[in-house]
Amino acid sequence: MSSRSDAVMIAVMGATGSGKSTFINLISNSALAVGHGLRSCTTTIGLSQTFELSGRSITLIDTPGFDDTIISETDILNMIALYLSTTYQQGFKLSGIVYMHSISDVRFDGILRRNFNMFRKLCGDDVLQNVVIVTNMWEEVSYECGVARETQLANDDLLFKPALAQGARMLRHYNTVPSARFILSSLLSNVPLALRIQRELVDEGKDIADTDAGRALGSELVALLNKHRAELVQVRKELQEMVRECHARTMRELEESRRDLETRIARAECDRERLSRQYEEGKRMFDEKIRGVMNAIEDERRCRVARDQETLRLLHPQEATPSERAWQQRARRESQDPGEECLFSVLGSMLDVVIRFIAVFLSPQNVST
Repeated sequence: MSSRSDAVMIAVMGATGSGKSTFINLISNSALAVGHGLRSCTTTIGLSQTFELSGRSITLIDTPGFDDTIISETDILNMIALYLSTTYQQGFKLSGIVYMHSISDVRFDGILRRNFNMFRKLCGDDVLQNVVIVTNMWEEVSYECGVARETQLANDDLLFKPALAQGARMLRHYNTVPSARFILSSLLSNVPLALRIQRELVDEGKDIADTDAGRALGSELVALLNKHRAELVQVRKELQEMVRECHARTMRELEESRRDLETRIARAECDRERLSRQYEEGKRMFDEKIRGVMNAIEDERRCRVARDQETLRLLHPQEATPSERAWQQRARRESQDPGEECLFSVLGSMLDVVIRFIAVFLSPQNVST
């Protein structure tokens, strides 16, 4: 088993359909679900199989985009925040972040900008030196077209230019294993750093709504609420005019629009209200589960130490062989300190517990609408 200092955790983020899961599966030989078209397939945090690269043990973290087609941005922020804060509390920091972008995207619209803005709020500018912005799907465009879009992305003040100025790098992925290995190799020498949202939630004890990412999402929800409310006022006004003029068909259409807007408003209000509550409930559940895991591991360690000590009492020290004496010394050390390698194994097990809890607690069927 690799020691903790040899282990590398890298998050893969980006918009829906940008190729995150495909990239992870290619380099790690994993089998994460891959979406086709505009419908999202990554609705929870996923971990790749651990694999070796340049003598390092690598684990990639798959995340949903903030433009997910199945779950809301509130749920996505809670999910990512729960994962990042819990792993950070257990001593894990990311060695790097890969932000995927499809070079085949024709338009650089508000959804793309909002997604990347949320990404930057999560990371913080002082972590951008550990970020690689990866353009992929080059096989879907001509080389000249791809280079032109790449140049535009790198020089757009509302997209990647500010991040590149803060130390982020831009690399190309050609959907090959060597290409993916080159991208990840560029992150191996990084000093692992805590993301802004990890420091805000854990070190500063902030409510998730008061983090940079939480405030950005809250502002968007308020803007969305105001937009829907203005549309509802207009629909109601038109509905009243149709009532006076007795246009039955138009009235039915307007009534459907009114009900749809009222549903959207209720959903947006619910998202605002449950942002903090859902994070706190999820964090409490995770912490309780982790305490249970740690207690079980400690109980098992005590039982093992007791068995080792009993065996030592049965062995006569003067008659022990060199290998037996080395085993005795190792048993004594383990009775005092489980060691870094054991600790890394424990934390790895707890990551699996956290992932399973996230999948259940924030799965679409458990999310209120």
